[in-house]
Amino acid sequence: MDAYLLDWLNLLLRWAHIVTGIAWIGASFYFVSLDNSLTPPKDPNDAAKGVGGEQWGVHGGGFYHHMKYPVSPPKLPDQLHWSMWESYSTWLTGFALFTVLYLFNASTFLIDKTLFDWSPAAAIATALGFFVAFWIVYDTICRVFGRGRNGDAIVGLLVFVFIVFASWLSCHLFAGRAAFLLVGAMVATTMSANVFFWIIPGQRTVVAAIQAGDPVDPVHGERGKQRSVHNTFFTLPVLFTMMSNHYGFTYGAKYNWGVLVAIMVAGALIRMSFALRHKALAFGKPVPWHYAVIGTLLLAGVVFALLPPPQPAQPAAAAPASFAEVQAVVTQRCALCHGAAMQSKNVRLDSADEVSKHAQAIYQQAVVLKIMPMNNATQITDAERALLGRWFTAGASTK
Repeated sequence: MDAYLLDWLNLLLRWAHIVTGIAWIGASFYFVSLDNSLTPPKDPNDAAKGVGGEQWGVHGGGFYHHMKYPVSPPKLPDQLHWSMWESYSTWLTGFALFTVLYLFNASTFLIDKTLFDWSPAAAIATALGFFVAFWIVYDTICRVFGRGRNGDAIVGLLVFVFIVFASWLSCHLFAGRAAFLLVGAMVATTMSANVFFWIIPGQRTVVAAIQAGDPVDPVHGERGKQRSVHNTFFTLPVLFTMMSNHYGFTYGAKYNWGVLVAIMVAGALIRMSFALRHKALAFGKPVPWHYAVIGTLLLAGVVFALLPPPQPAQPAAAAPASFAEVQAVVTQRCALCHGAAMQSKNVRLDSADEVSKHAQAIYQQAVVLKIMPMNNATQITDAERALLGRWFTAGASTK
């Protein structure tokens, strides 16, 4: 029953995280595209009121006229929409899911003893430390270098270097699957912290100044814009890490930290092209697709680098694996977690009927994706995976 309820909690938290994430990313993408699509107002009266840019759009059968006041409007409206809970709810559901899946099962999901043998408590504390440390370093970089000449370029370079280091360290401390997710969650935490500590407080300060009739300091808008732009470039790298746990050939690679960095950089470059596309179209300039091209070529390089080595030719007369051989492998490598004592995911593999029932899953996860056994805790060999593959492709007979 406990495993059943835990699976439901996993499902509902994952569902909520996806829904809130769509809301946050959708709002972020929309406002970035809107901001980059603004052109100077054509009506002199609008410019006199402080309008810095406008956009006409059509959607859902109607026309929309968007205006942006870069510093402040002459008067605040009675109703003001705030975009913040999309971010907060995404982080809260994501952290809850991370806790249920990884922190509560640290010995299984966080720790790979062949990589680094330490206690669950130490692994949990270090994982949480990644969240805090990355935010402190990132925020310090933005404070110190973000406003000078070439500030954005310097910040980008320093943050990139630190992400590379964090990726390398995470992949040397934690199981590959957890390491990828941890780096993504670390960056996602910083994205939400940008909203909580800088974007929303800055907007509240501006609103309070307008209400009090005081001059508005434009630095609050500048800081909020800077952090918002950072967030949009973080988005695709984070999304990759969220889905990477389904693809063992990425986090299971020999130099998995390099794979992680390369794919994250590719995602950021592709996102840059799409973000700059709106500004280019608004001002009639060529779309800077070269960033996306570089990102795509980088992805192609990763695909090529991870190509599996050619398999030695099998003798034409090689006999299919017998079920007795398959059962011996399953008993030694799988039944520890999928036996009578621990029915992980409500799956048992300690009888011929159960092995036959789950033959497709065994083939997919142990042979094709190679994500089972988890972190290869039972040290299944490539020869044993090949044996399971021959058995399944020959019909998965239990006789």
